[in-house]
Amino acid sequence: MISIPGMAAEGKAVQYQVDGAAYEGYFISPKNNAPLVLMIHDWDGLTDYEVKRAQMLADKGFSVFAVDLFGKGIRPDKVEDRKKLTGELYQNREKMRKLMQGAIAEAKRLGGNVSDAVAMGYCFGGAAVLELARSGADMKGFVSFHGGLDTPAGQNYSKTQGNVLVFHGAADTAVPMSDFVSLNQSLEQAGIENEMIVYSGAPHAFTVFGSDRYREDADRKSWQRFLEYLDEEL
Repeated sequence: MISIPGMAAEGKAVQYQVDGAAYEGYFISPKNNAPLVLMIHDWDGLTDYEVKRAQMLADKGFSVFAVDLFGKGIRPDKVEDRKKLTGELYQNREKMRKLMQGAIAEAKRLGGNVSDAVAMGYCFGGAAVLELARSGADMKGFVSFHGGLDTPAGQNYSKTQGNVLVFHGAADTAVPMSDFVSLNQSLEQAGIENEMIVYSGAPHAFTVFGSDRYREDADRKSWQRFLEYLDEEL
């Protein structure tokens, strides 16, 4: 069991399977039937960063299921391994979708309120959230923090059921503003309600505590808007 001392809600590591393979997520809930946030990790895998963010949300009254898209015990610390793992899922979108659906099913099994839920993700997880949106998943909203924003060939947002909220850094060299604009155009063409916010001077991964890319102002503002959004939607 994983827990953070001094906090009201206690989270736990959860082992589950998708297509016979083992995965380890993280679940925390402050009360029964609390609105659910499905959280998808960046290319590091599910680490203490997601656990901390999940606890922050639980302190605000939300339950959180942090998804594992890489597999139990697979938490890459080398860039080449991160590229390999994310690249495999980018090349196999059907598997990516199946893994997220499997995580939703596990969240439901644990008592998560999947009928009152929003999906959110960081970096690679933001791109995965948009994949979930395009799949037609029954969520009230889809939120990307400094995530990949391009739309794969042959895909669109015609099946998207919830709205889309995007937080992007103007100084992000990994995800250009052209992708930001193209996503906005795609969402508008599909008639999907969206809110897309850009933070001046913020690079890729601007919410990651302790990194040289962390920008306190952009992190604070995006988190506050995210909490307001959750209160509006859930």
